[in-house]
Amino acid sequence: MLHQPSGAERGLSLIEVLVATAIFVTGVVALFQLFIAAHAANRAARGATGATVLAAQKMEQLRGLTWGFDAAGLPVSDTTTDTTVLPFTSAGSGLAPSPPGTLQQNTAGYADYLDQQGAWVGRGSAIPDGAVYIRRWSVEPLPTDPANAVLLQVLVTRHRDRGDADHGRVARLPDEARLATIKTRKWR
Repeated sequence: MLHQPSGAERGLSLIEVLVATAIFVTGVVALFQLFIAAHAANRAARGATGATVLAAQKMEQLRGLTWGFDAAGLPVSDTTTDTTVLPFTSAGSGLAPSPPGTLQQNTAGYADYLDQQGAWVGRGSAIPDGAVYIRRWSVEPLPTDPANAVLLQVLVTRHRDRGDADHGRVARLPDEARLATIKTRKWR
């Protein structure tokens, strides 16, 4: 004989369905929040990686400039290559010491601009149309050996208001890249 569920048993099944539905909805909401957080982290990582590649590119250009000694033992320094244009020209500042604040403001001779794909779009202190990234660098004589060593720094940021970061209170923002190295004179 078949058992007919009573009213209490039917009500209990409805409560179980409601609890199961609430648990399911809570799980879906949690997964959605996790998806949003993962997407934001992925986007930030992609931005930081792109900025790091662009910073490394400029650092290698600067490191490739002559900073050594000639055959007679005299110091040789490239202070004329213009690394703000492609291809390079001989009307620039090369490894000449940069003015103070070149990492905080766009300074002619120490800043260039790139589009979304990292292609060069301009230089100077005014940001050209199409610029997505701003690349700034500084060349500072090392205080302990200013004649033979320079500190090279490159900062890549997206084109936006950086707030306190452009006043020197913040080294870099999360999706930016800042690289530094010391270049010393080498015998040829």
